[in-house]
Amino acid sequence: MDRFSFLNAAHSQLIEDLYQQYLKYPDSLEPSWKAFFQGFDFALETYDGVSEASSAPSSAAVSVVAPASAGGEIPDDIRREFKVLDLINAYRHRGHLFTKTNPVRERRTYAPTLDIENFGLSQADLSKKFNCATEIGFSQAETLQTIIQRLEKVYCDSIGVEYMHMEQVEEKEWVKKWLQVNENHPQLSAEEKIEILHKLNQAVAFENYLHTKFVGQKRFSLEGGESLIPALDQLITRSSQLGVDEVVLGMAHRGRLNVLTNIFGKSYKQIFSEFEGKEFEEDVFSGDVKYHLGSTTKVKTASGEEVAINLTPNPSHLETVASLVMGISRAKIDHKYKGNYSKVLPIVIHGDGAVAGQGIVYEVAQMMLLDGYKTGGSVHIVVNNQVSFTTNYLDARSSTYCTDIAKVTGSPVMHVNADDVEAVVHAIRFAAEYRAKFQKDVYIDLLGYRKYGHNEGDEPRFTQPNLYKTIAKHPNPREIYKNLLSQENVLSDEVLKEMESKFKALLDENFDASKEIVKNTMDIFMNDEWKDYPLCKRGALQQPVDTSFDLETLKELAVKMSTLPKDKKFINKINRLFDNRLKQIEANTLDWALAEWLAYASLLSEGKGVRISGEDVERGTFSHRHAVLKTEDHEEEYIPLRQISDSQFDIYNSHLSEYGVLGFDYGYAMASPNTLTIWEAQFGDFVNGAQIIVDQYLVAAEEKWKIQDGLVMLLPHGSEGQGAEHSSARLERFLTLCANENIIVGNFTTPANIYHALRRQLKFPFRKPLVVMSPKSLLRHPKVVSSFEDLAQGSFQPIIDDATAEASKVEKLVLCSGKLYYELLAKKEELGREDVALVRLEQLYPIQQDKIEEIFSKYSNRKELVWAQEEPENMGAWSYILRNFRDQNIQVVAPVPSGTPAPGSHKMFEKNQNDVICRVFGVNDAPTQRPVTA
Repeated sequence: MDRFSFLNAAHSQLIEDLYQQYLKYPDSLEPSWKAFFQGFDFALETYDGVSEASSAPSSAAVSVVAPASAGGEIPDDIRREFKVLDLINAYRHRGHLFTKTNPVRERRTYAPTLDIENFGLSQADLSKKFNCATEIGFSQAETLQTIIQRLEKVYCDSIGVEYMHMEQVEEKEWVKKWLQVNENHPQLSAEEKIEILHKLNQAVAFENYLHTKFVGQKRFSLEGGESLIPALDQLITRSSQLGVDEVVLGMAHRGRLNVLTNIFGKSYKQIFSEFEGKEFEEDVFSGDVKYHLGSTTKVKTASGEEVAINLTPNPSHLETVASLVMGISRAKIDHKYKGNYSKVLPIVIHGDGAVAGQGIVYEVAQMMLLDGYKTGGSVHIVVNNQVSFTTNYLDARSSTYCTDIAKVTGSPVMHVNADDVEAVVHAIRFAAEYRAKFQKDVYIDLLGYRKYGHNEGDEPRFTQPNLYKTIAKHPNPREIYKNLLSQENVLSDEVLKEMESKFKALLDENFDASKEIVKNTMDIFMNDEWKDYPLCKRGALQQPVDTSFDLETLKELAVKMSTLPKDKKFINKINRLFDNRLKQIEANTLDWALAEWLAYASLLSEGKGVRISGEDVERGTFSHRHAVLKTEDHEEEYIPLRQISDSQFDIYNSHLSEYGVLGFDYGYAMASPNTLTIWEAQFGDFVNGAQIIVDQYLVAAEEKWKIQDGLVMLLPHGSEGQGAEHSSARLERFLTLCANENIIVGNFTTPANIYHALRRQLKFPFRKPLVVMSPKSLLRHPKVVSSFEDLAQGSFQPIIDDATAEASKVEKLVLCSGKLYYELLAKKEELGREDVALVRLEQLYPIQQDKIEEIFSKYSNRKELVWAQEEPENMGAWSYILRNFRDQNIQVVAPVPSGTPAPGSHKMFEKNQNDVICRVFGVNDAPTQRPVTA
């Protein structure tokens, strides 16, 4: 593009030549020209950072330009052209600060303004014509007055646009041209306007009806932001025209009931019945409040396309659901749509306080272009009430806008007056088209208000009396739009009244019908993916599962994935590691890493998928996995497990996030029951940063929302002298959360058991989350080996008995879990103690009742029953064990209670660990253990 094409032909070549000279030899220019180019900063601001100087000017060109520049002054008409150009640029950069986007407040003031005097122009210039009018879409020179009128319409009306922060020139140019069509205003047919009013009427009338019939009940009303409903309707319609077949939507509670009824088609009578607080049909499920529930359905858009839409269930923990939406969407893209990102549209609806205040928003935003987590772009809609609970926006953020997170990823933002529903629709169509073209995130800031308090029982005038005086007098968006359409003669008053009365009659009919419902039915979320996986019946986790595999095939897989290609060069350590694996295979002594690999390989060969993600998972934090190898010369990736099957094997190093990534992977598993989905913590205690996902989804989703999920969490856990931070994955927390067979918690001690536990996840006829606490030190422990026969012909062992103990000689039965077993075993062998039996609880929850009863019966001559743990007495499994064996007169051997999981001193760690071991065997004058009797 000729950057000076708006100038007349006589001057454009001169300016172009001078600019090229300025780029290469700035000091050779006459000072006024040099200052001119510096001040306007064409290369970075006006022209999007593109340097078009293809080469240094020739000496001949310089000699021609030099005399021309020696004249000194820049011609006045050229100066004014560039001043107008600077004005245009200011509207693009800062026009959003001077819009009519706030329906109930005066805007904050910003300086400098866009007054022409701030750009060296005067009122006398308004009638003058300027060639740079072509920069904003005019075909010829126009007066400054006309230029300003267009700039005001494009950048300062009901929509404020932020896009000049975007780094990609192509995207910025596309946005610029899109905005200039119809001066950033929609051109809608009468039919489109009537449809918009219809959706707006549904939204407003539904909220009014609830307010009348269920006075004071929490519903988290959408009043003040009702234009969200026509916005979503239009977003789904336009996106379907652009190729989207499925929508995954996540939102918090405000407006959720309106979305459920008027977008997802949930019956009004069902909503009304839920307001009555009736029980759900399934007594086994505790259920959840109505504004947390999800839904899955198919809708036909106004243009005739059929779209599957999913509303993800969510807790009250704001923004958490965004990570699940991304994971669900990616799973559908990977499996249902074979990698076609254009087929699934993730939509996240935020609150203004939450999008600015919650850290997970940043974690999710950073997923936009990451290979393991991208979804082809998301549409973010902020229902901006301007009040976070009771907090004014000035106290809720330091940034100018709640949507300033968009600048992190270079995403465009449209700030829209929620009272101007046509502007809202226009902005939504922009979002659909931008996302479809560039597969990146886009943000819509829907600036409205909240008619009532945070909930309908709250009094907002306590903290915002003046704002709520204004809101009390403010007409709702339907009334505003009705008046507009009446003025435009699109609809008569009679037709408008008929539309309202018909919808009111429909609501009355549904309200009466709701009284006949005895028990409520819970909507099922994403039932298509789960039609072959009925919910687990109580006791099903106690039943054995066949996880066997053909022995010869398993050996073949082991050799194939452990043999490196001859035509690729790897570093020597990699070569030695894989040579050692081949030696393990030959010796039939498989370590942890090889058993884990074989679990994946066997599932892949059976047509299942495997996805692993987390920090440093490709090689493994402790360098045991090496699932992704890099060639020494070109860093080409080689993934052995992709060489054995066409089934999906994906493994991704995540960004440094626990909360967002665990939520993503939980969502991925939620939509992909035929894939073994694994999230691995770099250290087990890092799960602390994602506790909300554990508490609100992992352990509770099935009871609250009838959702199954087979996510595996690998949390290296165990006291190994690394201090308080990397010793404990907080086993006690998980065991406290266990109930009704909601999850599986294990601390496995053999390669065979990790192999069978992983395979069992996809062999169950249902899905349950699995939490694995096995520690780092077992990865290379010389005794931690299994044979091919253990893997191929064995099965998962929830409890492992002491194979060396003679029951009649055992006086002390010691129950333990995890790596402590091997330390106790070493001491037992050292002391030659035949009176002690060491029994491992591999699966801590649920405890295998028939197996534990067999153990207690076998060692009926015992005099003592002990639970031994390396965690402090107030942590670990002890409280859980005591609850379950309170009738067994069980005692505990553990370090003293502590506020931290482990000491910082390595010597103190060794002392504590040795103390526990010695106390188990009653040697070395260790302090007497304290009996605890239930």
